[in-house]
Amino acid sequence: MLLVGGDGVIEHVNDAARALPATAAPGVPLAEAVPAWLAEAHRLVTEDASAAPVRGLIGDRAFEAHPTLGDGGSGVTWWLVDATDHERVSEALRLERRRTAFLAEASNELLSSLNLDRCMDVTVRLAARHLADAALVILPATGRRHPVAYCGPDGRVVRENLVVDPREVPGLAEALRGFPPVPSRWIDPASAPGWLAREELGEPGSMVVTALPGHGVPAGALMLLRRSGHASFSEGEEVFARLFAARAGAAMSAARLYAEQASITETLMRELLPPTTRGLDGVELSARYRPAGATELVGGDFYDLHPAAEPGGESLVVLGDVCGKGLEAAVFTGRIRTTLHALLPVARDHGRLLGLLNDVLLRSDSRTFVTLVLASVRRDGPRVTMRLTSAGHLPPLILRADGRVEEVGTRGTLIGMLETVTATTVTVELEPGDTCLLYTDGVTEARGGPLGDELFGEQRLREELEQCAGMPPEALTERVQMLAAQWIGGGGDHDDIAVVAITAPRAGRGTSLPGTGRETPLPGTGRGTPLPGTGRGTAAPRDGGGAS
Repeated sequence: MLLVGGDGVIEHVNDAARALPATAAPGVPLAEAVPAWLAEAHRLVTEDASAAPVRGLIGDRAFEAHPTLGDGGSGVTWWLVDATDHERVSEALRLERRRTAFLAEASNELLSSLNLDRCMDVTVRLAARHLADAALVILPATGRRHPVAYCGPDGRVVRENLVVDPREVPGLAEALRGFPPVPSRWIDPASAPGWLAREELGEPGSMVVTALPGHGVPAGALMLLRRSGHASFSEGEEVFARLFAARAGAAMSAARLYAEQASITETLMRELLPPTTRGLDGVELSARYRPAGATELVGGDFYDLHPAAEPGGESLVVLGDVCGKGLEAAVFTGRIRTTLHALLPVARDHGRLLGLLNDVLLRSDSRTFVTLVLASVRRDGPRVTMRLTSAGHLPPLILRADGRVEEVGTRGTLIGMLETVTATTVTVELEPGDTCLLYTDGVTEARGGPLGDELFGEQRLREELEQCAGMPPEALTERVQMLAAQWIGGGGDHDDIAVVAITAPRAGRGTSLPGTGRETPLPGTGRGTPLPGTGRGTAAPRDGGGAS
């Protein structure tokens, strides 16, 4: 406590105040005995009689000074409270809050993407902004080169693939191995290679290498660089840098694992995707597939095309529906397609082929079953001869050129459930312009309509097909798929949908159809076929009717 008279001279000092590193004593003017901040505060108090506390340093200690005015302005009593520890705690709390906010920001940015390049960019940009003057991330080598991302004082990120020797930088080779964990290592700037000590940074003052710990795999290393005027890293800054590195390493490790998994998935998925459709020995054909999930590429419905082994022979078209949907059903679908491909030598005998496939499925661990329809197709002059066999599948439909719709009377048991398979094979002839439609129950069991809970049904499909006479197969498959989609509506659930149309070609362009005397363009040549009742043409899809 300091008691100061109205003339600005100290009148009394208690024992605690005598211990201050100042010349405060009775009879000494306050302005000469205390730091300037306290003398200025006393002047203001005496001028406007304000009693607000002030803060400042006396020696190396922080104090809070509280004034008390005497009666009638006779003097001021200053109570000095040592706030050093409180200031240190408050500053530490503010620093911790800033660091926590930074780590939260870093985590949000790093985890917002599973792209490895973006994670590298975010890591070096944040590190250069908050931890050092420049930062560099180096990943384990891909081949002979190491992916590198560098961010300098200007905030610009540069990504490179460099041929470097990690042994040139102390601690870098160990950090890139990732396990066992290694502490941060300081680097002598004078011995740093050129790819690390870059000219734009100026004279480097300090460099440190910190490992980026990953999820069981090495994620890389973070290198922090400071200029000579901002060289030292405190112990707290080192710990904070390791906390940031842990988050960056986790994000980059996850991104790297995701990229590897995505690459593997893409390779495997390529074998599960429906094949590209094409003509089969002069027979027009189109197929379309729509999986149940909006984000899925494959599912339980499938089709496959096997061209004839020799000119004039039979081609085999297969349409199937595996119990279930999604990736699990797609994997089972892949097994069935592979098995069918191996059984092509017996494809002329549909019954034997189905029996062998049934035996394979019964011996497998899976309890999933499949329905199939086999179509052996052969061009026979202007006509197309087809042998059709259904194994628990919906019967094929024949759309005649005059608009009649006929159901093929083939029936059979599904595959993979019973010891014995029974199926009947029916032979049909397609005249020029006739189409055989194979489809899965994703069409007929599409649920929607005006009330949202009605099945599309086989009868409605036949009625719609009657209006599609003369359509090329590309337009017909697109039409059937569109009808199912419209029936379902925007938000309705649906099963996988697969549709295959096999058409006997009409006469060539400029050739008169028998009995008409009118020329008819060859389907699929780009000259649209009029939709019934519209007089407008509908062009075939550009992709030639491939899977969509």
